[in-house]
Amino acid sequence: MKQIDKLIINSPYDEPKYYWHYDREHRSFEKRDGRRPAGYVVATPDSRGFDDPGVFVPIELVNKIRPRVKAWREKGCPGISGITRRLLHHWQDPEEREIRRFFFCQLEAIETLIWLTEAPEAEKTGIEIPGDGGEFARWCCKMATGTGKTVIMAMLIAWQVLNKITNRQDTRFAKDVLVVAPGLTVKNRLSVLYPTAPENYYEEFNIVPQSLMERLRQGRIKVINWHKLSWESEEQVQKKKSVDKRGVLSDEAYTRQVLGDMSNSRNLIVINDEAHHAWRINVEARGKYLRQRDMKDSAEEAT
Repeated sequence: MKQIDKLIINSPYDEPKYYWHYDREHRSFEKRDGRRPAGYVVATPDSRGFDDPGVFVPIELVNKIRPRVKAWREKGCPGISGITRRLLHHWQDPEEREIRRFFFCQLEAIETLIWLTEAPEAEKTGIEIPGDGGEFARWCCKMATGTGKTVIMAMLIAWQVLNKITNRQDTRFAKDVLVVAPGLTVKNRLSVLYPTAPENYYEEFNIVPQSLMERLRQGRIKVINWHKLSWESEEQVQKKKSVDKRGVLSDEAYTRQVLGDMSNSRNLIVINDEAHHAWRINVEARGKYLRQRDMKDSAEEAT
């Protein structure tokens, strides 16, 4: 097997220029120009070998969106609001980034969300992000470990809240943000997303210009652990041995319990941190796998 002589071949601050391509037939690596296509590797069908090289499955939607966002960026990001343009300039201004520059992947992640929200519809022709049938649009930014996901969450909050406070009639934005954490430890770490926190990320990483910080603090942000979303069914309530004999919560009561003073919000952004921990049954996978182990692993797909 041809070995990789140098693992890191790109700067984290620039769009990747090279990548290592794996030839599964010859089990060798080849350095190629350009950017690695987005995708993932699955086990080869019927393979039981410990050294199975797997099969690469491209994520076509991501591979279509990336060049669109790049072309839009190179044209000067047409269609964005004044606040968004100010933030994008602030995040990339060399004078503001002498100490802490943002990674390319961080900027591309927030730019993609901005593109989906603010770019003219003509820019997004042919791009359809499938939903789950619910009323909320579900978008995912898949980031590698160590790439600074909490910083991106702070960027997202700043972009949404500042736009909404500046133009309250614009329904594309929200000043109310619910952040759902996968555990209490992570929940405590996410306190940096509160603009009033002593070591908040907006100031720590210079995400928001000082002149806009007071405006940012007009937004409402709530960080909860995902257990807070649990909703007892009527059967569960009846089995409780507690002296509390209240019935199942109504929709309104449940909303107040989870959101508190944001329960009357008309526009709400929900950020699901570490969303790869969120699982649901993949209906299409049922019946396709013979082995019980395969059924268990493949019929539940991360969302």
